[in-house]
Amino acid sequence: MNQVQPNQTPHLLADYRRYPFAISQVRLDFALDPKATRVRAEIDMTREGPGDLVLDIGAGVVLDELAVNGVALPAGDWQREAELLTITAPLPDSFTLQSQVTIDPSANTAFEGLYLSNGMFCTQCEAEGFRHITPYPDRPDVMAPFEVTIHSDLPVLLSNGNPIRQEPGLAVWHDPWKKPAYLFALVAGDLRAVSDKFTTASGRPVDLNVWVRPGDENRAGYAMESLIRSMKWDEEAYGREYDLDVFNIVAVDDFNMGAMENKGLNIFNSKLVLASPETATDGDYERIEGVIGHEYFHNWTGNRITCRDWFQLCLKEGLTVFRDQQFTSDMRSAPVKRINDVLTLRSRQFREDQGPLAHPVRPDSYIEINNFYTATVYEKGAEVIGMLKTLVGDEGYRKSLDLYFDRHDGDAATIEDWLQVFEDATGRDLTQFKRWYTDAGTPVLTMTESWDAGAGQLTLSFAQMTPPTPGQKDKPARVIPIAVGLLSPNGDEVVPTTVLEMTEAAQDFTFDGLASRPVVSALRGFSAPVVLKRDLAPSDRAFLLAHDTDPFARWEAARDLARGTLLAMLDGAAPEPEYLSAIGRLLADPALDPAYRALCLKLPSDEEIATAIADAGSVPDPDAIHAAREALATEIARTHEAALRAIYRDSAVPGPFSPDADAAGKRALRLAALGLLNRIDGGTTAAALYADANNMTERAAALAALIAAGRGDAEVQAFYNEFKDVRLVIDMWFMLQPLNTSPEKAVSVARHLAANPAFDWKNPNRFRALIGGLSANHAAFHAADGSGYEFLADWLLKMDPLNPQIAARMSGAFDSWRKYDSARQDKARAALDRILAAPKLSKNLSEMVTRIRNAA
Repeated sequence: MNQVQPNQTPHLLADYRRYPFAISQVRLDFALDPKATRVRAEIDMTREGPGDLVLDIGAGVVLDELAVNGVALPAGDWQREAELLTITAPLPDSFTLQSQVTIDPSANTAFEGLYLSNGMFCTQCEAEGFRHITPYPDRPDVMAPFEVTIHSDLPVLLSNGNPIRQEPGLAVWHDPWKKPAYLFALVAGDLRAVSDKFTTASGRPVDLNVWVRPGDENRAGYAMESLIRSMKWDEEAYGREYDLDVFNIVAVDDFNMGAMENKGLNIFNSKLVLASPETATDGDYERIEGVIGHEYFHNWTGNRITCRDWFQLCLKEGLTVFRDQQFTSDMRSAPVKRINDVLTLRSRQFREDQGPLAHPVRPDSYIEINNFYTATVYEKGAEVIGMLKTLVGDEGYRKSLDLYFDRHDGDAATIEDWLQVFEDATGRDLTQFKRWYTDAGTPVLTMTESWDAGAGQLTLSFAQMTPPTPGQKDKPARVIPIAVGLLSPNGDEVVPTTVLEMTEAAQDFTFDGLASRPVVSALRGFSAPVVLKRDLAPSDRAFLLAHDTDPFARWEAARDLARGTLLAMLDGAAPEPEYLSAIGRLLADPALDPAYRALCLKLPSDEEIATAIADAGSVPDPDAIHAAREALATEIARTHEAALRAIYRDSAVPGPFSPDADAAGKRALRLAALGLLNRIDGGTTAAALYADANNMTERAAALAALIAAGRGDAEVQAFYNEFKDVRLVIDMWFMLQPLNTSPEKAVSVARHLAANPAFDWKNPNRFRALIGGLSANHAAFHAADGSGYEFLADWLLKMDPLNPQIAARMSGAFDSWRKYDSARQDKARAALDRILAAPKLSKNLSEMVTRIRNAA
């Protein structure tokens, strides 16, 4: 089945044309009604080029009136076809376009445009949601100031910008800054504000509000604290001040994304706002801080300067992810943050690059733009910014960013604009560097060493190769910054971190004047998003784990030892003694950051091992991988039981819960020890922790451990009974069970949970929790009988007619299906074919499944 669905016409970067009309002002008037909201629009326009006036208009928008300068347009002067409204009447050079439409927010289950969430009106307009509100050129390069009037009996009426008039039943908002339609926002509902104030560096006061549903006020304080830290950090790190009188955040239960940076009115998935020690984990707190920062930082890198078209999405997202990574590094542990970012990159983006969904950081075509909010655009886009900063240095980076803000404030910019700023500010030629934006795939970097003892000379030889990806077979060499350091045999650093700038397909770098052969610490700080291949004995990796001064490289040594041990165990070997000894030394080193030690104790995931096996040309066995990983964890626990129990005991954090990095790090180490001990004590320690825990971090970890140990039915039910009215906690409950249940039982558990009346599958968070929990259980999802594939296909087909975005995003779990044996491939192919055979499949899901199904 290789058919292309009829709605899969691609948009091409090469087809970009400037919009022929400029907009100087937009005035919107909303009369809110759950089933029949009336929207009046007045748009002041000026012709700037030839062509008809073409507006985007959603299929569900009922057009009641259409006029130019107050004169109604007869039916023969306009036509509506598909989602386009074309006005063919002669138009003056400057005019006001007036329209009135009726829309039904209650029927909007896709959550694009204006919709209802438990009685609250809310919008989501990125990427192309504004067309579902009113006819408009719904593209990011059309920017204008907006004035919005809202009529409703609801007590809180919010939109972008500053409040101009507020009285019962009416609110008027004015945003003086030009913005594209995707940044428009409106919220109306019965909400409560947690409020504070911020004074900018220039002395201007700003009113801050986090809006939540009644009863959630006591869980919004950390979000407010994070916002204030973000505002202060952006002033200090980038010289960027906030530019309106008020900044509003609203927490929404039904939301397809994590959050949205609408100008002055950020709308957040409630899971990224609401937190208390009893209901949120340390991970939740850190994500809230990071995403609050991310959306706030968009005010300059995304709002004040936006992207010219959706092909340039990485311009705002990659840069802003890099900024939020810097922010979290400054607020918490920089080494731990870097390692976690690399783990995310490898688990999500490397997987994209190695499969049918591979695409450049800036793609040159798309069918459905919502399918390109990917790890490649976000995480790899951030890595590209990091490499650029490494190449030009801190001073060059700050100089370039200052020029970027000065030159492009108010613009819809491109990657070419971005790189030109760096060239102008630093004098560097970035022609070759641009390949990181235009070429898909993860480069494979091979490193070999040559030692001349007589000359005291070490030569490092590198070769780079980027594997073929869909539509791109041959890839020329890229600029790769390779950070290396050299360690003497006694562990002293003889050459500190040095950045080698590789520009050729193969290149040598020589170090002279060395007294003895050093051990090379390579790719420090993960200086480039590549796969590094080098022959290194387990003893050398253990040496790096013990002595490397670079925290990332030290962690990488532990990871490599663990990976090598697991691969050897799959071939029948016993656990690597060097690895077990290295873990013992790590456990005995209290000088290390607890969060860092916790990361070093985490084994590579089943998916990571499967990928390593596939990359070596073999066929991974999910069941064997899972068994080997469990066996290694058990051996670690048996070998180091006493040390693990001491860590578990000594890492307890006394007193009231605090989400600060130090306390969170101690809990992370304690729970890493628990996860290992759980293999040998049958859940006894976990049961005691569940009974005694005074915070959700430990309670959820204990529950997960009990489920993994094959016990805990009473605790699972007690957890539900206690938190059944706390929606976000029950999301966690739905996720923990299929994720941690043994592979042979996980699918049946997921099916049982899907029949639970509390499984509100139309809510994106609840759907992602259950379906994503099973998909992340590697051996269960890839069950030999195909039940995991069938379960996912069933639910994608059920979700797609209501919410195509969510269905399409969750379909990515299938993207590695060709790695596995022929029997599994047959079952995955059957599931994919069943999806493609469904009538009226959405463009979103059709594109994703077609690309996955037809992968070579």
